[in-house]
Amino acid sequence: MASVIRHRTIVEDSWQPLEADPWLRVGESGLVPDFPVAGDLLVPLRLWQLRRDDLIARDGRLGLLIEGWDEPENFADALPRLQLVAIHVPQFADGRAYSLARILRQRHGYAGELRAFGDVLRDQLLYLSRCGFDSFALRDPGRAEESLAAFRELAAALRRPYAWQRAA
Repeated sequence: MASVIRHRTIVEDSWQPLEADPWLRVGESGLVPDFPVAGDLLVPLRLWQLRRDDLIARDGRLGLLIEGWDEPENFADALPRLQLVAIHVPQFADGRAYSLARILRQRHGYAGELRAFGDVLRDQLLYLSRCGFDSFALRDPGRAEESLAAFRELAAALRRPYAWQRAA
């Protein structure tokens, strides 16, 4: 099981990500497979859109995997049922995840766990958290302990005035 940073603590991740295709294909029985009854499932938006009722009927917790370019209107009605929304950061320089996190928190009132995953680096953690993320799956999970220091170091740096501000 992988580790993630959640609420500035390293924890074991209980979420099982699913790929859409195996759960959408008709099997030898002529039926699409049933989802695991229990457990924490993290499903892509496409799977949610096509098998929503089956996912809701399970007992376990439910999370949604989305891309930074996904429109919130395509899944906003699902937010009250989701315990986790995981937003993919394809490149560290891609700022769409930041914007989407703000939109989900402020416009849609999402109060569940909001996770950044993909090309998530240490120096982004404080800024991502300021936009509403409260958990992070780092690009290099082996550096999670070291990355926790970023919250303190970057926050201290933000409090210091820039050289041009000191001169005034």
